[in-house]
Amino acid sequence: MELITDPSWLYDWPKWLDIPLMKWINDGFKVFNEKYGIYFEVINDFLLGAILSLKKFLIVLPWPLVIALVVAIVFFSSGRKLGTTVFVGICTFFIGFLHPKFWDKAIETTSIMIIGILICIIIGIPLGIAMARNNKLRNAILPVLDLMQTIPSFCYLIPGIMLFGLGAVPAIIATVIYAVPPLVRLTDLGITLVDTEVIEAAEAFGASKKQKLLGVQLPLALPNIMQGINQCTMMALAMVVIASMIGTRGLGDEVLLGLQQLNVGKATEAGLAIVLLAIVLDRITQAYGKKIQDRNKPPK
Repeated sequence: MELITDPSWLYDWPKWLDIPLMKWINDGFKVFNEKYGIYFEVINDFLLGAILSLKKFLIVLPWPLVIALVVAIVFFSSGRKLGTTVFVGICTFFIGFLHPKFWDKAIETTSIMIIGILICIIIGIPLGIAMARNNKLRNAILPVLDLMQTIPSFCYLIPGIMLFGLGAVPAIIATVIYAVPPLVRLTDLGITLVDTEVIEAAEAFGASKKQKLLGVQLPLALPNIMQGINQCTMMALAMVVIASMIGTRGLGDEVLLGLQQLNVGKATEAGLAIVLLAIVLDRITQAYGKKIQDRNKPPK
């Protein structure tokens, strides 16, 4: 009778139509954390140990040696292209040239990114392969990937903090969730786009599913997979900067400090250092992907 006698519910959304989703999520997350928290402690210790070990290794190396290693990686991954190699070497040098402390900050950021990208590769490529070989699995996972890419990146920091506390580990978890979807999609796309005639030829020679995957599909899909790794790297760098708000050390921390102090110069310097680091990582992955693409081109 109240619905009939009191029409105010037509103008103001009634509370009895409000789903208590927030309470359900919080209660469920609390129970989940209490039941499985010990396992997340193990994951936290492992990831933290990996980050610290990698960071200590890179910091111990003299900075000219680090630049030389980056130049050597670019030189061989790009197919010995001098222009790309020199450009990346200059960008790497200018990270420290902007300010000496940016060198250590860049190493901290790079350490977190490398661990995060490795986890993305371990998860993303096998998942993309599985999607390419199973349509039902693809139809089930695509909405999840859409959701992962649609949710604002800041939201990923909250469950990371609740499970792992402040610091680098929740940043890695948030980075993986945010950066892995393009790698999964492009791996799936690369394998799906392999010419069916090539696959039929492999089957005609008696190749098993494993042989077709490792000998035919993956080599032909490598340019797409490398593009996925490139996109994953760029998104991971963006997420690492955002993660500075939860105590993650690195270049993003300098940007946040400049924002808090309204120091335009500090934020600009740190921003330029992030841009230089992004250029270095982008050129390495792009150059290697281009090298693979040129290698797989049919002879004229």
